[in-house]
Amino acid sequence: MEIIYEKIFVPHKHSFITRRLLMDINSHKIHSHENFELNYITVGSGKRIVGSSISSYSEGDLVLLGPNIPHCWDVLATDQETAPECIVTHFYENIISSDFFKIPELEAVMTLLKNAGNGICFKGKKTEKVGLALKKMVTLTGLERYIELLKVFNLLLQIEEREILTLPSSRPNSFEKDYDQINKIYEYVFKNIQTGIKLKEASALVFMEPGSFCRYFKKKTKHTFMDYVKKVRIGIAAKFLAETDKQITQICYECGYNNLANFNHYFKVIMKKTPSEYRKDFE
Repeated sequence: MEIIYEKIFVPHKHSFITRRLLMDINSHKIHSHENFELNYITVGSGKRIVGSSISSYSEGDLVLLGPNIPHCWDVLATDQETAPECIVTHFYENIISSDFFKIPELEAVMTLLKNAGNGICFKGKKTEKVGLALKKMVTLTGLERYIELLKVFNLLLQIEEREILTLPSSRPNSFEKDYDQINKIYEYVFKNIQTGIKLKEASALVFMEPGSFCRYFKKKTKHTFMDYVKKVRIGIAAKFLAETDKQITQICYECGYNNLANFNHYFKVIMKKTPSEYRKDFE
């Protein structure tokens, strides 16, 4: 089983992100990431793969996944008039170690998240209430969205009809090795993004020549190494824009760009807003 290793981008000043997504029939691959994921199908049907579990999904399918579980929501029929659509929420894997979640009132939520390491499919009529809450979450921002997430957790706890989807041991033998190697690369990029990223240094971390490393990284992450570096640079820029009063030109250089036009271009491609438009959201 070939697995794509992802690093989900959650904007700074947020602990989670909720989005509506259209499923790409042609490019969807089995993938894995560190974040928790709550996935609710709003339109369409197809095949769901979670670890060693393969089953069908349809509208109303509701699944909670813990970190690092290989998964995929694929399309059975490529001639469907409407591509499947879902509402997906990703939140940090360290959410269960945060002080906020260590209060007695959230003990049951903590247990639920720990059990999500095996993947949980929620069933029955009560899932419809969760779906409505998730649709509402997409329209909210800030504290209101966080409060709605807590309501979603509360609704999930009330659903007794559940199916455990897989076991951690169902991962392929190569999973741990690839996961460790990709994480070394991720860590290198985050630590050196402002001082300079060198292809030879990154490839040496996994004992490869640059050419072999680039092919390996693209195969395992579905992104070229330099595209991933660009994404991290823009993520750091977003942090500076949201949390500091630094000039945009200064932020551009501190994130490793030496050309303001390139910086503005890539920021808009990734964030769907110009740097100045993004900053206004936090004023």
